[in-house]
Amino acid sequence: MNPVKGILLKLCSVVMFITMAALIKATSGHVPPGEAVFFRSLLAMPVILIWLWLRGDLRTGLKVASPIGHFWRGLIGTCAMGMMFAGLGLLPLPEVTAIGYAAPLLTVIFAAMFLGEKVHLFRMTAVGLGLIGVLIVIEPRLTLFAGETVRTAQALGAAFVLLGAVFAALAQIHIRNLVQTEQTSAIVFFFSLTSTTLSLLTLPFGWVVPALPEAGLLIIAGLVGGLGQIFLTSAYRFAGASVVAPFDYASMLFALLIGYFIFDEVPTSQMLAGASLIILAGVLIIWREHALGLKRAKARAGMTPQG
Repeated sequence: MNPVKGILLKLCSVVMFITMAALIKATSGHVPPGEAVFFRSLLAMPVILIWLWLRGDLRTGLKVASPIGHFWRGLIGTCAMGMMFAGLGLLPLPEVTAIGYAAPLLTVIFAAMFLGEKVHLFRMTAVGLGLIGVLIVIEPRLTLFAGETVRTAQALGAAFVLLGAVFAALAQIHIRNLVQTEQTSAIVFFFSLTSTTLSLLTLPFGWVVPALPEAGLLIIAGLVGGLGQIFLTSAYRFAGASVVAPFDYASMLFALLIGYFIFDEVPTSQMLAGASLIILAGVLIIWREHALGLKRAKARAGMTPQG
């Protein structure tokens, strides 16, 4: 274990993913979300394959025990990605980032619903606090029937991102089952393969031939997304989830900087207040999980025969 290295790798993954989101946003005025999913997923695969080859895991790292499990993970994850990409074209980058933080909160709820995990009062209170933060962020966008085109588009953007967070949470639940029989490298690669294939189903809905600068941005987004996935996977090899997970929220800082300097987006005080509540809730849940993990470890150590 090397916590410092794990944290640095996690921060690298955060930078990669927020950069990918910014690149997708930069092309969203012309390139449909389904086409953006195609480029992001297709270009990530060679990066992942090269990584496996360098690790010497190319032959064994892609073995699959449950093909149908990978398909369902790919389908759910593709829906999440497509919704998020659609939202990026309609909302400021920091706002999309803040609403996306709903995913880990919803994962707690879905884990109780579908996996039978016990969720006690502390975590449910934290989840409730976080969801209040989400409502604070999206409240100005709840104007779907206001009749103004711009506001309607923003309301749709908020709905897309929130739905994307729901699908992302469901994907995490599915991954928790999948990792019991599948290698992480296989999950990562076959997700990219499945999402590339599924994105082609959106061809009839208006794909375009991207201009040369747009094509360049989409290619970079795919490569950066693949690198982000590698950094993320590697981070958990060197440090526990409770150590590196809080650094997910560093993405808000990067989103604010990129939004301000690249897209001329100035965050509102209401958005920042809501995002702060969401981040606080997420950190509280991570802290609680860490504390419970330590307690369980001590209990196991107490039951170990001494000798």
